[in-house]
Order: sequence, then C-alpha cells, then structure tokens
Amino acid sequence: MKETKRKAILSLLVFVLLMAGGVFMAINGVDKEDVGKTKNIPLGLDLQGGLSVTYEITTPNPSNEEINATLDKLQRRVDAISSEGEVYTEGNNDERITVEIPLDTSKEDAHAILEELGMQGTLEFVDEENEALREQGLPYEVILTGADVKDTSAGVDTSGTVKDNVVTLVFTDEGAKKFEEATAANVGKLIYIIYDGEIASAPEVQSKISGGDAVINKISTYEEAEKLASTIKIGALPLEMELLQYNIVGAKLGQEAVTTALKAGAIGLAIVCILMIVVYLVPGFVAAVALSTYVLLLLLILSVRSITLTLPGLAGIILSIGMAVDANVIIFTRIKEEIAAGSGVRNAVAAGFKKALSAILDGNITTLIAAFVLIKLGSGSIKGFATTLMIGIVLSMFTALVITKMLLNAVVNLGLTNPKFFGKAKAPKVRNFVKGAKICFVISLAVIIAGLAFLPINKANKGNALNYSLEFTGGTSTTVTFDKAYTLEEVEAQIIPVITSKTNLSAAEIQIQTVEGTNQVIFKTRELNEAAGESVAFEQALKDNFTIEEISSQSISSTISNEMRKDAIIAIVIASILMLIYIAVRFSDVRFGASAVIALIHDVMVVFAIYAIARLSVGNTFIACMLTIVGYSINATIIIFDRIRENLKVMDRREGIENIVNTSIAQTFTRTIYTSLTTFVMVLVLFIMGVSSLKEFTFTLMAGIVCGAYSSVCITGPLWFYLKKIGKKSEVLEK
Repeated sequence: MKETKRKAILSLLVFVLLMAGGVFMAINGVDKEDVGKTKNIPLGLDLQGGLSVTYEITTPNPSNEEINATLDKLQRRVDAISSEGEVYTEGNNDERITVEIPLDTSKEDAHAILEELGMQGTLEFVDEENEALREQGLPYEVILTGADVKDTSAGVDTSGTVKDNVVTLVFTDEGAKKFEEATAANVGKLIYIIYDGEIASAPEVQSKISGGDAVINKISTYEEAEKLASTIKIGALPLEMELLQYNIVGAKLGQEAVTTALKAGAIGLAIVCILMIVVYLVPGFVAAVALSTYVLLLLLILSVRSITLTLPGLAGIILSIGMAVDANVIIFTRIKEEIAAGSGVRNAVAAGFKKALSAILDGNITTLIAAFVLIKLGSGSIKGFATTLMIGIVLSMFTALVITKMLLNAVVNLGLTNPKFFGKAKAPKVRNFVKGAKICFVISLAVIIAGLAFLPINKANKGNALNYSLEFTGGTSTTVTFDKAYTLEEVEAQIIPVITSKTNLSAAEIQIQTVEGTNQVIFKTRELNEAAGESVAFEQALKDNFTIEEISSQSISSTISNEMRKDAIIAIVIASILMLIYIAVRFSDVRFGASAVIALIHDVMVVFAIYAIARLSVGNTFIACMLTIVGYSINATIIIFDRIRENLKVMDRREGIENIVNTSIAQTFTRTIYTSLTTFVMVLVLFIMGVSSLKEFTFTLMAGIVCGAYSSVCITGPLWFYLKKIGKKSEVLEK
C-alpha cells in the first residue's frame, strides 16, 4: 500500500512539474524564437489583419472563364501561405483582383510573399522532340499550357492488384482537343510537364486519350502525387496582371473582439469547471484540472505549429472543448452507475473507464472522419475550422483517457475511496421516448417546412432567398480618407451609427478595415444601388458628419468562389457517407448509420430554417456554424447508439426492442443534458460578452447545441427503432 501511495504522489508531482513547465512555455516561450509562446499564435485576417494586394488585369478582353481560373489558381497559391486568405475581383468590369492574406509584418516578409504570390509562372506540356530543342536553348513548340488545364487532383488507384498513386487531369474543351491530338501522335513516347523551366513529370503516353480527362500513374509516393497535382493546378496564371498597390489592413473584427472572446472563453471554462465539480464532486475536480491541461496543450500546439486562428477556428475549439467535457461526463456517469450497482470506488473507476471507452472512441472517430475530409477537400476557412477541430479532438481524447485516468487513479490510490465523494447514480425514470417521438417528428418537420417556405417569400420581398453576406454575393467597397486616423473600435462607435441612421444599411451589413499608416478606412457593404440613391446617401452621410479628404467606391466580387462552395459541399457529402459507413460497420447495422445521418441532416435543416426565418447573415460564419453542428450532433448521437448496442446484449429482448431504446435514452439522458449545458454555457458567455459582430454567430451556435441535444434524445433512438421495425416487416414479406 505504501508503494502504491508513493507512486501516486510521484505521478502527481511529475504532472504538476510538467504543467508548470507548460505554463512557463506558454507565457515566455523557449529559445530565441520564443517557441510555444501563446502570444505568437498567428491570427487570421478577421482577428489580426494582414496584407492586401491589388492587381490590375492587363490581358485584353479577358473571358469570365479566364478570370475565374485566375482567381482559383491565386486562391491555391494563397492557401499555401495561409488557409485563411481571400481572393476576389474589384471594379465594375472585374478588371482588378485583390488578395488579402493574414500577416504579422513584424515576423513575415511582405515583399517575399508579394513576389511569390504574383509570380506569373509557366506551365507547359511538350513532346520528346521539342523537349530536346528546349534543352538546347532552341525555340520549341508547346502542346498545352496551364490555361488548358481546368482541374487536377491526387489520388490512389486500387483497381489493380497493387495500389497506384495517380494524378487526375481535367482539361478545358480546347485543351482536350489539343491533348487528344498530342497523345495520338506520341503513343509510347514521353510527354514532359515543365513548370518554370524545370521538369515536374514525364509520363509515358500509353494510348490516344479522348474526352478531356487523363491520369498520370506509377508515381512512387502519394506525397509526390499531391505535389505534382498542386504544381499543375497553381501553375501558370491564365491572365497577365500588374501589381497596382498593396497595404497592411486592420482586422475585420478588431482587437476588442479578440480580447472579449478570450475573456469569455476563460469565464466560460471556469463556469464549466465549477459545474463539473458541483455535479461530479471529486471526479469533477479532476476533470477541471484535465480541462485546464487540455486548453494549455491546445495553445502550445497552435503556437508551436504556427496554426492560424480565425473565428471559424474558434468554433472548432469550442466544439472540441465540448467534446472534452463530454468524454469526462461519459466516464463519470459510468463510475456513478457502477457505485450504485454495489462496486467499490476502486473497481468502479476501473470499470467506468473500460465501459466508456467504446462510446468515446466511436464519437470522436466519426467527428475525426469529418474533420479529415474537410482538411483534404475543403479550402479557406473550412480548412482552418477542420484543423483546429482535429487537433482539439485528439487532445480531448488524450486528456480524458490518459490525464483524467492518471489523476483519478492517483486520488484513489492516496486513499480517497469514500463513495460519497464520487456520487451514486439514481435509477433513471424510463419514459416512452419512442411513442413521444412521433410528435417530435411532426414538430421538426413543421419547422423545416416553415424554413423552406420562407425561401420563396424572402425571394419575393427581399430579392434573395437567404440574407447572403459579402462573402457570397460581393458588393461595394468604399475607401474613405479621413482627416485623422480612426481605430476599428472608434469607427464602430462613432461612424457606423451615422451611416446606419442615414441609409438602409444595418450594422451587420457593413464590414470595416483600417489601413495601417494612413487615415483610410475601407467600408465593405452589400452592393449599393445607384439608381435608388444608396451610394449617394452613403457618401453624403460621411461628408455631412466628418471631415473627408477623399472617397472612392468600386464593386467587389464574392470571396467565397464557386470552387470553394463546390469543395465545401463535396467535402460534407463525402464526410457524411464515410461516417455512415463507419457507424454501420462499427455497430453491425446500417440502420444505425442511416439514423445518425438523417438526424444530422435534421439538425442542419432546423438551423438553416432559423437562418431563413430570422434573415441571419449567410457567410463564412454560416459555414463554420453548420460544420460545428455536424460535429456536435454526430457525437451526441453516437453516445445513445453505444448504450443501445450494449443493452441489446445484456437486457431481456422479450421485453421488446422499444423498451431497450427507451431505457438506453433514459440512462444517457443526464449525460446529454450536462454535456449540452456545459457547451451551451461556453457559447452563451461569448454571446453576452462578445462584440456585435459575434452575436449572430454565437446565437446560431446556441440554437445548434439545443437542436443537437433535442435530436439525440427525441429523434435518433426512436428513428433507429422504426427503421428496424420496417426492416423486420420486409424480412417477413421476403420469406
């Protein structure tokens, strides 16, 4: 016993020392570069500001296809620098392209980034004969250029006996004709792909290739395939451009938003820790310590890996904190059940972790699948959200299954084994959730239908079915030079109220940025209708109330390109399919997977209805909010399914599957409430304390959390029961 206590004391001492070292590293950093210092976490354009570059298109009469292709290739280049950059066109005829990249000019070389970003580059396809001429420095004929390539992606071909790393090429209509002629003339020969004078690849032509699609195979590693696909995709810009100007712009949300978000996060976490201690006593205190460890590790990783943090990224962190709390709640609930069943504290703790393991793993793995797909296929803020979410999930599992377990075992080994310090679960009151679900189905369907019904109503009355933000629709950018420099907070407090009082614009429809080292402020709004006098009213409101030296306006395109929208939709669809497959395989029943995905769609559609009915702004934060709800919803669903799976093995089936479902929901009901409550509190504090620009985002997150709790209790389990009931009828008919 003395040896056990010594080991417990030693483990606690090591933990305290490691925590102290982590706190020191987070505050002061290590080595000359201050590695690990939390102040060095790079912030996105919405939280920090960065570099704004404007190019003028010099190619005469560019087509829309060429402009869109240039935007896409520039976005790919920007993604290589920061996943949070934005690319959009300006001017009445889209004659300018603006790129905005999050940047800390004290640490990053803006001029080097400018040079890399605007490099025209040359991507060429040549045959063997012309490659020989090129090597000799002689003129040669090019088969294709980068402008002839529409899209490219890396992949793995599993159709053969051996996996083959490949790159898939999709050509434009004109490029497809050129490529067909070239491959027909070069069967058995090499086609050289050359980027900026260097050979990127030299695949052999196996046959004439028609249809506009081609595959480069026999690539040694997947990483090489990805690199080649990226080189081809971002290769030559279809249009010639000239650098017009560049500025260092201020954050979109301002320092106040960052400061209040951090304060709200700290207060929210403190409240969550207090709730855990009140509800779970000693284990709750251990969970509070583990959660603090989780936050510290997360901050260190963000700093060490220089991961850019944005508003959508903060959403990922909020979700992962909720999942970290959830893992602890699942474990502690199991411990209380074991104590209620007559086990001693030591055995109850061991059994609690063992029985909670499958639910924690399944819930987190399904969310990890979604995060992984979003990282691979998403772009911009979607990738930023998924990155922080993935890191948070891995850390939440580590802190719950390693840190919490180590600390709780140490407490028990030191002699704290009185059951009153751990709590005892009361027998749950089993209600007929399955029967009541029919009413819930009707209510949910009514809400979703109402949301869909508002789409044509909004279209007729407001011009758009949804209240799309600038990120989706584009609008008007007005650059105003004042007689003095204003901070972002001063603009929000003094200038925005004047504009909203004199125009039809609301504060939520106006994005503002300051330009470092100048008196300029950039106002981005929905498109101002000149015929209705909106642009004149906007300018006059400023001129009548402030001293203006110069004012200019121009149209801007959306920052969420069609390519990004397509990527987001494809990523979410693929993630949903993979989650369905995982759940179906893991639970040995496809109806579990189908129920989970239907419930997930339900949650998204209910929140979508809120956006439609309340006319909330649909932009980058909308995407982040929906992705957060997807992750939260699927995790809550898995917990109930795990208990149903367990009870199918231990309960008497003669009592009926319906009773098993009702019992499983009742047994996990308190877990659902506590987890939802703690996550809701985190967001509620941010809603109360946050600046106005965060209100809509946090409001819809709260709606999503409530909806996720509702669907996990009232929809998922009963839905599985009814699908199983239908399946049994089908089996009888087949016989």
